[in-house]
Formats: sequence, C-alpha cells, structure tokens
Amino acid sequence: MKKSSSPLNAIWLFLIVSATVVAAYNGNMGALTEASFKAAESAVTLAIGLIGAMALWLGIMKVAESAGMMRFIARLIRPVMSRLFPEIPVNHPAMSAMVMNMAANALGLGNAATPMGLKAMAELNKLNPNPGTATTAMCLFLAINTSSVTLLPLGVITVRASAGASNPAAIILPSILATIASTAVAIIASKLLARKESSHLTQLKYESDHTNLDTETASDEVPESELIPPGLIGNIIFSGLIVAFLAAIFYRLTIRGFPYLFSMTFLSNLSNWLLPILICLFLLFGYFRGVKVYEVLTEGAKEGFEIAIRIIPFLVAIFVAIGMFRASGALDILTTILAPITSLITLPPEALPMALIRPLSGSGSFGLMSEIVKNDPDSFLSFLVSTMQGSTETTFYIMAVYFGSIGIVRTGFTLTAALCADAAGMLASLAICRLMF
Repeated sequence: MKKSSSPLNAIWLFLIVSATVVAAYNGNMGALTEASFKAAESAVTLAIGLIGAMALWLGIMKVAESAGMMRFIARLIRPVMSRLFPEIPVNHPAMSAMVMNMAANALGLGNAATPMGLKAMAELNKLNPNPGTATTAMCLFLAINTSSVTLLPLGVITVRASAGASNPAAIILPSILATIASTAVAIIASKLLARKESSHLTQLKYESDHTNLDTETASDEVPESELIPPGLIGNIIFSGLIVAFLAAIFYRLTIRGFPYLFSMTFLSNLSNWLLPILICLFLLFGYFRGVKVYEVLTEGAKEGFEIAIRIIPFLVAIFVAIGMFRASGALDILTTILAPITSLITLPPEALPMALIRPLSGSGSFGLMSEIVKNDPDSFLSFLVSTMQGSTETTFYIMAVYFGSIGIVRTGFTLTAALCADAAGMLASLAICRLMF
C-alpha cells in the first residue's frame, strides 16, 4: 500500500509560498528575508534553551522509573488509560509517562510537561511496528496534548494580575470548561478518524501475569537486588528534612494567614512551589527505594541532550514558515477574509488574530494576549483572549517537536483531530465568555 505523506508538507509549503507572494505585492521582501533568518535563529535558541530542562526532567523521570514510581502511577490510572489507549499494555512505561505529561500540563508546569511528553513519545515509539509513521496511540496522545488540558492557566493569570485586572483569576472556570470541550472533541475526533483510517498497525494485546511483559516494559527499572535502601542515618536526615519542609509551609501560612490559600498571590506563586516539590518528591522516592539518584539522573539526562539536538531541524522548519507568514502580512489578509464569518458568531474582530495565531505560535499568541490585556484588562475582549490562551495550545509547535524527536514524518490524522480541538476550544471560549461576562 502506498504510504501517504503528512499534511504538514502541504501546509508548511503553503505558508512559505503564500508569504512570498503576499510580500511581493506588499513590497516588503526585505522584512520577509529578515523574518526568515530571525525565525531560524529563534528556533535554535529555543532548542538550546530546552537542553537544560529536558536533561533535568528526563533524568528525574529515569530516577522515578528505576524506583518503580511510573508503574505505580500506571496502576492508579489503568481504567481510564486502558480505554483511551487499548493498544498499549497497561503496565508499559508509555502509560505513566503520558499521565505525567498530562498532569504537568493541567497544573501549568510547561517546563516539566515537554520533557515528559517527549519521554512518552519515545516509549510509544518502542511499540511502533512502522518506524516513521505515527501510530493511533501517538495521534491520540498528541491530539489530547494540543487540546491543552489546563486546570490552572497560571501564566495568563499572572499577566492579568500585573495589568491590574479587578479579578485576574476569573478566567479559571471558563478556561476549564473550554479545555474540557476541546479535549472531548480531540478524543472523539481521534477515535472517529482512527476507525476510518485503513492501517495495518499491530494492535498489542496485554496478557496479565503469565507473560514476560513485566520484563520487557520495565527495562528501565533497577532490579530489586540492585536497589540499596539508605541506612538509618540517611532515613533520619531526609525524613527530618521532609518534616522541616512541612513545618516551613505551616509557618508561612501562619504568618500570612490561612485565607492566603484563596488569594491571587497564592495562585500566582503556585507554579514556583510545585516544581521544586515535584523534583524533591521524585528524587526522595527514588532515594528511599534504594536508587543511586545522582548516577541514574545523570544517565537519564544524556537522553534529554540528544533529543534537544534532534528536534532542531523540525523547529527551524516550522518557525521559519510561521515567521514568514506573519511578516509578509498574509495573516492580516486572512483575518480580513474571515471577518464576515466571525461577525456571524459574534467574535470580536480584534480577537480573530488571536484565534488564528494560537495554533501557530505560542509566543506570538501570548504576546498578543498580553498587549490586549494591558490595554484594557477588564474588558470583554481581554476576558475572551485570556480564556482562549488558557484553554488552547500551539498545535504546530507540539507536532514538530514531539514527532521530530522520534523521527515521525507521516503524522496520520493528528493534525485534523488537533485542529478540530483548537476550533472547539475557541468556540467554547467565546460561548462561555458570552454567558459569564
């Protein structure tokens, strides 16, 4: 059977060629040339910046795997994940890695979410019978990822607070409702498209305790015989530090008062607390289980460095296309063309660029949202774009990074399902904001 190419091929080429045509008519070829070089530079800068985060978090994930935490997490969410991903063995490391990625996204921990997502893709690729072609599980995972399962859009709340909005956290509920809608559409669209897609992917069957699955799927775990639990002194020291940390939390709350838990300052600072707590939680779990945490972490960090280098070509390609499309003025023309349609659904014209650029550029949409919020923090437009930012994700960036990290060139139905989720998130944001504002 002839293999079909990824829809990203045509979309990527269209962005570049249409940008060149529009720039030729507008007479701003100089700006287009500058944008292409600047975008390529930004892509490499971003990839280099990701090296540290990915090395750290993949190293921490290695410690968690060696200690058996990933399998423990997989058992907790087995009922839900086995329904969503029936072709993946429930005890496979891919299951727990996907859950960790979704949890990090839900809590707004972007720095931790990407490395965990890349780890999940690497594990899923180990079950891929057709290298270079996305499996059904990969497509569904990325569709869910791009639908932005967000419970706490902390970055958006911080921008609203700094701009002087009267109730910066007011977007939490509409963002949750909108992201539920986009995620539901992502799952439904993926399941429907998977049924229509004629593929010969091998569906892996999980057999309970009578197979050698545990040996295959737990290859990253350290055998019990090699685990060296800490001695009495180590247990006393680190247990004492845990108690001291809990006492520090109680002390901070005593100073500020327990109503501080429900304040905006607490929400704004929440991500600053969550990341160090997660790091300590994983490392201490590994330590008490007997894992050589320093050695295992540094070994896992090597994988993060390799992945960061591997995704550079994909980032350069997608960043250059998007940068040229914006610099040429093509995005403005597209906004004008779609204006009559948006007026029918009562979408403010000023919000249309946000809806169009959100799937293309995370930094671009965040900057646009920040500008609108700072100009009028308590307006409906500000409320709407904040909800859009908090309930959707950068589809093309995620596809380029995640698929690029494992060399997937045929992406299946991922883009279709992801764009359906994006559209659902935008429309849900508009409807919910109209009702609540």
